[in-house]
Amino acid sequence: MIRDDGHMGKLEHLAELIWIKNKADLSIAELIGRPCLPGNIGEYVAAEVFGIQLMGSGAHPGYDGVFDRGELAGKTVNIKTYSRQEYVLDISPHPCDFYLVLAGPAGQAKIRPWVIDSAFLIDRVALVSKLTERGVKVGVATSVRKADWESARIFPRSPVSPFQLSDHQIGQLALFATSDRPT
Repeated sequence: MIRDDGHMGKLEHLAELIWIKNKADLSIAELIGRPCLPGNIGEYVAAEVFGIQLMGSGAHPGYDGVFDRGELAGKTVNIKTYSRQEYVLDISPHPCDFYLVLAGPAGQAKIRPWVIDSAFLIDRVALVSKLTERGVKVGVATSVRKADWESARIFPRSPVSPFQLSDHQIGQLALFATSDRPT
């Protein structure tokens, strides 16, 4: 609704923005074939970039899919999507071979956009072993040392990356990086 002074009121502006967001969410859901939720978007992107065959159900215990090509073929993966990199990991009691974490920028923030500023490939067995040795409680929001995250970083590239991405994969992930793209 336009006010007498020619400006839209805050509530009306919010309603318009929500309408735009809902329309975008519907388009995303149609594209990925699942509800437009951050985790579902992350699973779709990961499947496309890393060659992962997703499980039929989004609620499969332990893992979200299986790598279907390359040196990781046949390995199970639990895909995590975090809007911020806060150095915590939700470690399920159900087994998988790897965690693939897609994360936004480091630190806490007021807004949490869906972006990929970093990606990590974490060997579950090795990580749980390290955490157990350190006496860290494993479960939801498990605190993981920054050094452990850095040793698992695969995007952006790092000299110590456990897995080297192709230039094509780097380009695909960069499509979702924080940027100043015009709207």
